[in-house]
Amino acid sequence: MDPHLKSYPLLSYVLSRLPSMSSSKPHSDPPFDLEQPPAPIVDEMPNLSHPKVLASMTQAIFDVAQTRSLLQTLGPRPDHESVDMARYKLAEIDSGLSKSLEELVLSPRPADVDQVEWRANLAQKEQRIRQEAEKEISMYKSILQLDEMHEAYGKLLKQAEERLIKIYEKAGEEEESLEQIEETNPEVVGILEEAQGKGLERVDLCGRKLRFLPEAFGKISGLLSLNLSGNQLEVIPDTLAGLQKLEELNVSSNLLESLPDSIGLLQNLKILDVSGNKLNALPDSICRCWSLIELDVSFNSLLMRSLRFLDAHFNELRGLPDEIGRLTNLEVLNVRCNFSDLTELPESLDKLTNLKELDISNNQINALPDSFGRLDKLTKLNVDQNPLVVPPKEIVDEGVEAVKIFMAERWVDKLAEEERKSMMEVKEVEEAGWLTRSASMLKSYASAVGETVSGYLGSAGLRDLVLDEPR
Repeated sequence: MDPHLKSYPLLSYVLSRLPSMSSSKPHSDPPFDLEQPPAPIVDEMPNLSHPKVLASMTQAIFDVAQTRSLLQTLGPRPDHESVDMARYKLAEIDSGLSKSLEELVLSPRPADVDQVEWRANLAQKEQRIRQEAEKEISMYKSILQLDEMHEAYGKLLKQAEERLIKIYEKAGEEEESLEQIEETNPEVVGILEEAQGKGLERVDLCGRKLRFLPEAFGKISGLLSLNLSGNQLEVIPDTLAGLQKLEELNVSSNLLESLPDSIGLLQNLKILDVSGNKLNALPDSICRCWSLIELDVSFNSLLMRSLRFLDAHFNELRGLPDEIGRLTNLEVLNVRCNFSDLTELPESLDKLTNLKELDISNNQINALPDSFGRLDKLTKLNVDQNPLVVPPKEIVDEGVEAVKIFMAERWVDKLAEEERKSMMEVKEVEEAGWLTRSASMLKSYASAVGETVSGYLGSAGLRDLVLDEPR
């Protein structure tokens, strides 16, 4: 028997009666290789014999079954020595890779090779170095991943046991709640039925007013894209961990307060959109989503301001998000060696009021943000190997304080120029108003004078006395 399951009798019992995808009735024979029969837990919890209770429980632990089956295929947990050795080797490879890439970047350009050709040559060499390192890295990473999966599996069992206990208690308190659990949108039911007959790759349930998602969704193993945005979901079932091929998951604009830890098992997930929810934290397991390249967590209640050290060097970053300005406790930021991908820094950088060290070397940044001079606590700055124009090289050579003063003066000049333009606009408006009023006054005056002259010339046929004087 799985040694983990000895501590979780209720979970062990339900796993032994887990139904297959094609049947809604529990099997009498366990589909798993349980060496020992489940404890006589039914005597202590008689409601387990209720079909609805058992059905709800089996849906709630599908993620455990999937993970257990996967781990049985992958093998036992690596011992501590193997894990420590893998970590050591990865650190060694990373150090060697950093050194090789740094030597590549700092290598002098031959006089007979133009800059464009030289950069293209460097890019090819960089790709070759990374590919060679990746071959070596993959083996050691697999050891660490297997160890982490076993670690996550242990936590998963504890959470599953707690879920089962809650379901059982809820069933005893209110039998109607079980019917609500099984109450499903007809369109969702249709999708689940279709998934049994053929493989589905994409499901779009955007804006369907869904309040919950059936656990059975985790059984659509071939699913690549799932859109659940614009609904009323408060939780995402752990069973989504069964979607091992899933690449895109959109749960934006819902009522989610947390994400399941099992999301870390989605090894192929590339795009995750959880914007517009009520999240105040992300699960630690999200760092195991190795394929993730796009993560949108905007418009939530995330509190990550305690981060003090952020190292993102030797990646392929195309930029830093404006939200980085929220990391008000950040003291060290390292984004060096992103090469041709990183071309600018966000204006929100000035909000990092506790930043002490900044390394942006070996990138393609040509100007620091105008508000850079507001980084009062910055004492260490590395901008080497950038086509930097603002500030100029002679200022950079004088050190970080000179850079801060230059950028601060530039910022003041910019504000003064904006103020001058604003005053000019106000003055133009005022002058335009004065001219309008003056023109109106002149028009009125001219009209009055015109009327007087006209009246004078037209009164009693009077003529100029000089003209009428006899010659």
